[in-house]
Amino acid sequence: MKHPHLHRRPSIATRLARAVSLAALALLAACSNLDGQGPTAQSAAGQDGATRQDSAYTLTILHINDHHSHLDDAAVPLMLDTGGGRRARVQVSAGGFARVASAMKELAAQSQGPILKIHAGDALTGTLYYSLTNGQADADLMNTVCFDAMTLGNHEFDHGDSALKRFIDRLHGGNCQTPVLSANVRFGPDSALNPARAPGLVQPSVIVERNGRRIGLVGITVADKTLNSSRPDPGTTFLDEAASAQAEIDALHRQGVDIIVLQTHYGYRADLALARRLRGVDAIVGGDSHTLLGPASLQDHGLTPVGPYPTRVTDLDGKLVCVVQAGQYANVVGELALRFDNAGRLLSCEGQPHILIGDDFRRATGAQALSDQEKQAVRADIERSGALRLTRPDPDAVKALAPHQARKQEYGSVVVAHTEETLCARRVPGPRGDRSRSGQGDACNSNPRVIGHGGDIQQLVAQAYLEQARSYFDADIALINAGGVRIDLPAGPLTVLDVHTLLPFKNTLVQLKIPGSVLKEVLESAVGAALGPTPSTGAYPYAAGMRWRVDASRAPGQRLSGLEVMQDGRYAPLDLDRNYSVATIDFIADGKDHYTAFARLHAGQRVDVGLDATQLFLDYAQETARSGRTLRPLPPSQYSTREFLAAPGP
Repeated sequence: MKHPHLHRRPSIATRLARAVSLAALALLAACSNLDGQGPTAQSAAGQDGATRQDSAYTLTILHINDHHSHLDDAAVPLMLDTGGGRRARVQVSAGGFARVASAMKELAAQSQGPILKIHAGDALTGTLYYSLTNGQADADLMNTVCFDAMTLGNHEFDHGDSALKRFIDRLHGGNCQTPVLSANVRFGPDSALNPARAPGLVQPSVIVERNGRRIGLVGITVADKTLNSSRPDPGTTFLDEAASAQAEIDALHRQGVDIIVLQTHYGYRADLALARRLRGVDAIVGGDSHTLLGPASLQDHGLTPVGPYPTRVTDLDGKLVCVVQAGQYANVVGELALRFDNAGRLLSCEGQPHILIGDDFRRATGAQALSDQEKQAVRADIERSGALRLTRPDPDAVKALAPHQARKQEYGSVVVAHTEETLCARRVPGPRGDRSRSGQGDACNSNPRVIGHGGDIQQLVAQAYLEQARSYFDADIALINAGGVRIDLPAGPLTVLDVHTLLPFKNTLVQLKIPGSVLKEVLESAVGAALGPTPSTGAYPYAAGMRWRVDASRAPGQRLSGLEVMQDGRYAPLDLDRNYSVATIDFIADGKDHYTAFARLHAGQRVDVGLDATQLFLDYAQETARSGRTLRPLPPSQYSTREFLAAPGP
């Protein structure tokens, strides 16, 4: 198969160089005619213009973010022209780290200038690959690319500093030695990554040289989210993102570095605001919000870009800053070309996302293969898109993945249960609530039950934890955070792999013995975080054996009402003075994800049961199957959010 993007379209850097050259010639020609006094175009080029133009420098950055251990490709539906301008929903394989490696190599080979390859964080946690290999599979695949730098994301801290160090050691086990960056992390005195124990393993920035130019790469990790939604060691802290970035930029400038790229794990909107607060940054290559940027025409293909690629903003001094991000799950490689003058001033930027797809086109309905004529029309549509990129998996990456893939398939393919209908994963109820990120999005986002009460699968996981916990202790309530449950479950067979993708975090069961007042406090805090001005939707609570009403229009701390606990087969009002036995996961029992009050509990109020939380749901699913039942949504009366009143607004 010929790849039209590889053989017909010049690289971003080449097109940018041509555009700037034409603009410079036009400007010189205009100057030559001013009152007949200007130099001729030829003499200007020879004396000054050509010198300035020849010294211009184009740097191309290839980048990904948030691949979250998604190393395999996946079937996705796209709207494509199958002939005569008729668009149809076509299923095709997309993404996979072997395609990332292939696209990185192809795009680097096309470039006529220097290249940087950047990973903007959250390499880890999300699929069975991580659960089985603790990051070894991710490290092996990343080393087929050899990134010039990686930023620490919040999920790199999901299992503590020691687990992160082991991952970095694995990443450095090959020939790449990828620098790992975060300018705003301060590792605690007992951390395995404290500079006294692991000097240079995590750096605030790194200086790379390309074609005689020194480029500073600065890493920034989202602070509050990492502290509250992950598990850095006690004593490990994160400083203000903007202040840390500016301090490192200034330090690099003092070393004579005049080209600065921030690689942030901070979120697209936060990056835009960050750029406006800084001086001296040329580009921000970001992650965390899983944001797809690109032309509005991608909507014709069933995709929803949030903004242009690149997004151009200005810094405190009114100078251009170019901001990019590349979606999620190894589906996209971003290509950003930055053009500088001889003094290191950014002149312009251009770029595009490359959405990586195969050529195994089938109709999304019925999975029928397309005719040759339809395939020809589809390929022409892909060529016109400017962002969809036909990409073969890289053979070296396929080879590196093979042993991990075999292990995953053997373990993950075992069917443990069946789902009767789609179980939707929605974090926050309400008409403007957090939307599904997976393939069941259309059906789930319009489901009245889900809009009214929240995620089906979050509620079922809470119910599973309650029932399983009762085999070990007297539990009144089970409580989880919405963000710990990651995907919709479509109707049909449920495999081990599905369960580990659904619940990828290595959480364990904890029993809390707490008064109703603490329970109410922590629920208000979690709801407040999920509904706040910068919402942390993963904090939204789900409980089994308990329910409440939420009024999002009320002030923080006053949004919950009608709190009830199931007692002797019926719901009774929550007693603020009574002690309840709560089954939960160690993550939120530690006070993470804005369940802050739990962190203040004394030793007698907490029992670490130590059972693996993912295995608990797996056991629940298997027991359901053995009893001859299927997994299905609970009755709406058992959903913990009994009623959700949205705040007024658009």
